Amino acid sequence: MEARAYLKNARIAPRKVQIVLDLIRGKDVETAMAILKNTPKSACEYLEKLLKSAIANAENNFGMSRNDLYVSECFVCPGPVMKRIMPRAQGRAFRILKRTSHVTLVVKEKE
Repeated sequence: MEARAYLKNARIAPRKVQIVLDLIRGKDVETAMAILKNTPKSACEYLEKLLKSAIANAENNFGMSRNDLYVSECFVCPGPVMKRIMPRAQGRAFRILKRTSHVTLVVKEKE
């Protein structure tokens, strides 16, 4: 049995989220939570909340035990990109891409 949690349209670039997801993939939820609390990356705030949501889904919706849960799958996909303009010299304009992310986190029970 598995429980999922999704985060859509997070205002952070996917490559920044991917770095932190690689740290917690395959770890049990207590270790993953400790890693997220002590890693100085901006993506950790989003992922900590998402992990808590996945744990709550597992406990309340599927009756799983928190002690047996581990992060079985986690990945990030690019979301919509907001395009902005930065004025530059001599009347030019450069485009700024403000990227967003869709994050999926899956927790499973150990057999």
